Amino acid sequence: MGIGSHTKANRGATDEWLTPRPIVDGLGPFDLDPCSPIARPWPTAAAHLTSDDDGLSKPWTGRVWCNPPYGRETGRWLARLAEHGDGIALIFARTEVAFFVDSVWGKADAVFFIHGRLRFCYPNGIQAKANAGGPSCFVAYGARNVDALARSPVAGTLVDLRQQHLDRIAGTL
Repeated sequence: MGIGSHTKANRGATDEWLTPRPIVDGLGPFDLDPCSPIARPWPTAAAHLTSDDDGLSKPWTGRVWCNPPYGRETGRWLARLAEHGDGIALIFARTEVAFFVDSVWGKADAVFFIHGRLRFCYPNGIQAKANAGGPSCFVAYGARNVDALARSPVAGTLVDLRQQHLDRIAGTL
């Protein structure tokens, strides 16, 4: 799925945005896409769960590709992937929001901050004319997914969290 508020120019046109195939192919192969669009011009994994299947309620197995619905539901998908522990999520790089704090810092093995802004594809496979409207990142859970991000087909900066000491500070502001 993906970006519900893609850009102002595209708002309301669709709430399904596909990851460009070269990105999925370059990071894959994946065993499961639990939030796959119903109609898709290319596979993102060996098995797909759509909104009709309610991928959050189904068992997840193997290596997961997760381009979740963007917005209020993103956190639920990311928490599930963190619990599963084997996969890559593509989300907005909003490091200040609660789900990022709860499901990335201290749980993910790496974050890959994408340089520039992605251009997602419509459900028919055609790339959108406008960019995503915000910075994006990949979040990796599991060593093999960190390795996949190190070979990413996308320009960016990989932050390996496995060797970092992260202290969560409870501030007063």
